[in-house]
Amino acid sequence: MEQLLSLAFDNLSSYDGPKIRKGLRQVEGLLANICLSRAQSSRDRRASIISTTADEEAAAAAGPTPNKTLEQISEDPAFCEFFKLQEGFEWNVALRLVQTLDRLLARGADGSNDLLIMSALELVQGVMLLHPPSKALFSREVYMNLLLDLLEPDFCPAIQSSTVVTLVTALIDTPRNTRTFEALDGLLTITSLFRNRCTARDVKLKLIEFLYFYLMPETPSIPAAQPNPQLPGLLQRSPSKLAKAFVGGHHGRASSNDSSGRPRSAGDGETRTQEEKQALLGRHLSSVAELVEDLKQNTPFGGVVG
Repeated sequence: MEQLLSLAFDNLSSYDGPKIRKGLRQVEGLLANICLSRAQSSRDRRASIISTTADEEAAAAAGPTPNKTLEQISEDPAFCEFFKLQEGFEWNVALRLVQTLDRLLARGADGSNDLLIMSALELVQGVMLLHPPSKALFSREVYMNLLLDLLEPDFCPAIQSSTVVTLVTALIDTPRNTRTFEALDGLLTITSLFRNRCTARDVKLKLIEFLYFYLMPETPSIPAAQPNPQLPGLLQRSPSKLAKAFVGGHHGRASSNDSSGRPRSAGDGETRTQEEKQALLGRHLSSVAELVEDLKQNTPFGGVVG
């Protein structure tokens, strides 16, 4: 697997569009082999990742392949190997993808570049779901700012929508990332895009969904249980269902209100109550109370989101 990742990383580090596209496809092929229910040998896996366009078209013609269940993924040796490799700096896929995104932004806006950005965003989402500890990247301002930059009006609606989904994926079960998002005026970015008359309707719907998600109760990202010395450090910091199945089974503002009714400063990773987040969002949006009331009555997302 190290060889496959090395090939993909070499292409992702390029400034040449076709090479970046090839690297993204190689990463996609690796993730697909982990997530799809297909019995393949190591040789088959390698061949699929470096496949030609003709091979890809033949696979598409064969019809969709069923997804593995959560239990099947956690017991898959390929997933176990992938997860362990992600714990180190050298082989972390999410890090390489966000660095690729940074270079793509510097290339400027054009049709082919937009497609590469969307592909990279989708892969970032997938990697964070397969390896939740990689979400920690977005507790750093430089990477959170990258997502906020992609929400600027200059980008096409498809990129904006995909960025909102990526942002939600990065914030789930990770209050520390949410505090970084808030500290960088992420709420202002979201609400400004929502109020912009030029923003596409589909994007506005995604933004409303994001606001519902943001107002949901938070869960701590660090479990209270004692650490297991046999588990990787990053894994111990993730309470996700996938991480539990696998093991067998920058500055925020408010943790409470001060005497003036305004939120007090909170440390990294601390959770906020729904009322505190409502107050923060209320600085930028006048209809927050209606959103909260609707949230309480209809309980979207199953009623609980971390």
